[in-house]
Amino acid sequence: MIEVIQSYERHLHTETLDALYQMRARVFKDRLDWDVNVSDGREIDYFDDCDPVYLISRNQYTGRVEGGLRLLPTTGPNMLRDVFSVLLPDGEIVESPLIWESSRFAIDPDLASDGNRRLHSVTTELLCGIVEVGMLAGIDFVVSVYDARMARIFKLANCPADVIGVPTRIGRVMTYAGLFEISEEMRAGIAAAGQITGSVLRSETQVHAAAA
Repeated sequence: MIEVIQSYERHLHTETLDALYQMRARVFKDRLDWDVNVSDGREIDYFDDCDPVYLISRNQYTGRVEGGLRLLPTTGPNMLRDVFSVLLPDGEIVESPLIWESSRFAIDPDLASDGNRRLHSVTTELLCGIVEVGMLAGIDFVVSVYDARMARIFKLANCPADVIGVPTRIGRVMTYAGLFEISEEMRAGIAAAGQITGSVLRSETQVHAAAA
């Protein structure tokens, strides 16, 4: 089940977000060796202070945070515009109230020892969550910056991307910017790949609509 945390309720979920930041440090610094700032075992950056919407995958039996990501409107600070603009042609930006950005998609690395089945279910649960939250918010697309590893995962998850700009090697990895459609068709394809039935969001979930 996906827990959605919006900016106005962050103070109610400090332990959950702390677990997310610790997991991100283990994924992005310890496992992937990205150039990220880790302080006191937590990976937190500037964009975490820009009022993102967080999606958290929590184990229904243990309560452990097993995955997460954040969503930001492209009308404000976002990683594609402010960090990875090299991926877009000169002068081009992605900015629309109907396009949000997904970033810091992370799965607990300890799940790898449980086999691909559980890891895949958390991945597809989060991807379905993005689409469901997007539909609740009334947006049309999500844009994301991702590497070749995630491109393979998206393909396995029936989550096609429309690559924009030019794929570019950043550091040691080929990096892409892609647009993902927010639609019932997209959700159905991901759900089929992950054998998901029904909504992945908690029944009481409400999301502030995007300003058109």
